[in-house]
Amino acid sequence: MDSAGLRLAYRGLFGEVDGGEFGSPARGELSAEQIMAHLVANDELMIQATEALLAGSPYAYYDLDDMHRPQLDALVAEQGGMRGLTALLHDTSERLCALVDQLGLNAETPVATCLREGPDLDIDEPLPWSRTLNLHTKVHLPKHQAQLHALRANP
Repeated sequence: MDSAGLRLAYRGLFGEVDGGEFGSPARGELSAEQIMAHLVANDELMIQATEALLAGSPYAYYDLDDMHRPQLDALVAEQGGMRGLTALLHDTSERLCALVDQLGLNAETPVATCLREGPDLDIDEPLPWSRTLNLHTKVHLPKHQAQLHALRANP
């Protein structure tokens, strides 16, 4: 398994971030900063699971269900807003891609996966790690890129 598609998805997301200022979200929706914090937290969880697979751990898991707004807001404050979050996401995405390039056959190892993001993405079962990475590449990152686009002050 290689990270080419994943890198391309991140490039699209960063292009959206670099495209301009963001407006306020609709009530109940995430702000641009919260979306970026969510993606950073997601990357960290994916890095941990990928490292566990590479280390031969008999138990690897990926559970995004425990990340809530207070944690996102804390990460936003800790990073000083969008600029710090963007720099951190560049780092975490690069670390994840580098690990994905090392996976080889480990990519087919089942990983206990809990991923819930609205009605279009609701998974709570073991999946081959390559499938989870594919969902991140083709569904998760584009979904958040579209959310960021919708928040642009001058789309």
